[in-house]
Amino acid sequence: MNKPNPLSGIRVVLSHTTHPGNIGAAARAMKTMGLRHLYLINPRHFPDAQATAMAAGADDILQDAVVCGSIDEALQGVVFTVAMTARLRDISIAVRTPREAMPQLLQEAQAGPVALLFGTEMSGLTNEEMGKAQLGVNIPANPEFSSLNVAAAVQVMAYELVAAAESFVPRVPQIEPATHERLEGLYAHLEKTLFEIGFFTTQNPARLMQRLRRLYSRTRLEDEEINILRGMLTVATEYNARLKKRYAEEHPDVQQH
Repeated sequence: MNKPNPLSGIRVVLSHTTHPGNIGAAARAMKTMGLRHLYLINPRHFPDAQATAMAAGADDILQDAVVCGSIDEALQGVVFTVAMTARLRDISIAVRTPREAMPQLLQEAQAGPVALLFGTEMSGLTNEEMGKAQLGVNIPANPEFSSLNVAAAVQVMAYELVAAAESFVPRVPQIEPATHERLEGLYAHLEKTLFEIGFFTTQNPARLMQRLRRLYSRTRLEDEEINILRGMLTVATEYNARLKKRYAEEHPDVQQH
């Protein structure tokens, strides 16, 4: 019986890549390490002859690449996302080294598709994009020259994945984590509800939602737990609406905001 490939459920996601050569070089890096699933979020130039040239034989990776219009589209169905970052301050999620993080990524892949998320060549990932991930990874580099080409970063991560896979022993997942889109639905519902009940009047909405994302990322919510939380939010919204209606009826001369 063939042994399952632990790398088969891993996506490499490149966000807003500027230079097509970097896409091709990333595809080559992936193929040398046995990764096959490339997702591209709004690449500036793709398909492109430079991408094909830099792929140097990894044309099949480029041909099968999925071009997406948003990060949510690229992460659809994903149960765990690792975001690459060069920043160590003001990050809303835990940050690990590649060697620390890749065994966890392989384990998470037992429950469903997982993603390695890479940002643009010049500025990396935005704060919003980082907020979509459950874990950050920083590649230790020379502090005096820590700039790493995106394709080189893909190569480092792909190598660390293969190295981790050599000694990987799969365990039966303890939970069935909710997918990316289910989590995003919860976050949108939560933010809307907090606005409606007036919670943000004394809070910074963006900062608070960043912290709430981090909180729920640590808990690894399942579908049924999301249903419970969203049910609670719905009841809170309905109760708040009833209070507003009753107040308006009892104080018809007071203008509601």
